[in-house]
Amino acid sequence: MVGPACRCIETAGTYTERQCSGRWLPLLLGCDFDPAILSEDATLIRRLLLTLVALALLPTAAVAGDVNFSRQEDVIYGRKFGLALTFDVLRPEQPNGAAVVWVISGGWFSAKEAIQPLFVTELLNRGYTVFAVVHGSQPRFTIPECIEDLNRAVRFIRLHAEEYGVDPQRFGITGASAGGHLSLMQGTAGDEGNASANDSLARTPSRVQAVACFFPPTDFLNYGKEGEVALGRGVLKDFAAPFDFQRYDQQKRAFVRITDEEEILKIGRQISPVNHVSADDPPTLIIHGDADVLVPIQQAQIMVEKLHRAGVTAELVVKKGAGHGWPDLLADMALIADWFDKHLAKKEN
Repeated sequence: MVGPACRCIETAGTYTERQCSGRWLPLLLGCDFDPAILSEDATLIRRLLLTLVALALLPTAAVAGDVNFSRQEDVIYGRKFGLALTFDVLRPEQPNGAAVVWVISGGWFSAKEAIQPLFVTELLNRGYTVFAVVHGSQPRFTIPECIEDLNRAVRFIRLHAEEYGVDPQRFGITGASAGGHLSLMQGTAGDEGNASANDSLARTPSRVQAVACFFPPTDFLNYGKEGEVALGRGVLKDFAAPFDFQRYDQQKRAFVRITDEEEILKIGRQISPVNHVSADDPPTLIIHGDADVLVPIQQAQIMVEKLHRAGVTAELVVKKGAGHGWPDLLADMALIADWFDKHLAKKEN
């Protein structure tokens, strides 16, 4: 054991196998795990980490081949409450000029240790420059704050597109579970930036040109069936923290919990991608198991149906008998890459 963090690769090199050199990666990939590294919230955090990466069920055998890429770690895209918000840049040996934002999130828990390049091998092989974005994590931050972080990350990457060698008009986004939810929020609620802002970052658009994700929540007020509220309740009761919405009280100079049910439901509508669908949304692919209990496939179905009604290109790939993740999930990254190949291709002049 060499410390609390694990390395998949060095700064540059060839990735050929999982290297469980630290104490986090065994947990993330389902190996033996030493819970002593976690805080008194060990049970909760362990569950969140399992959701974050184990949902991908990364089998080494599924890797199609070696991939050469470089890794730039801990790029700071923002700060809040004294904390740095970071992403890693994974650059393929032969970039195609398009960018893919990879949302590192499961249960709205986000951690650098969960950036496992094996998951995006297919994207790297096809030339995509991948930006692995870590957002402010629950239990400290709530979903609206996670959404703000992703908007900022996309703006930052686009503002520095020339530096990273990517086309600012060819941005895709991907993620699984909560990462899929945040991907859809970016696709449906990203904006064109504030043209009158003094800050160049605020003037930069946060929209993306293609979305492809796995089993995302899409409507927290109609979760599994019409009228079923899942704002940290019901099947999502173990994920209460990201739904513990708060507001800043000027008099108390402190954040206070929002307890008014109508206000909670209003926020629930605002953080549901299905409520932001419009005709100018980007092409969207969702891959979902029809036996998923944590995120019912109904969530994908209503999202794709609404996108179709708005005239947006959208597709749902149903994995028969699959739950919240499946053994050959990594192989399905080829479908994600195919989607980006189709919708992020360089346009001829």
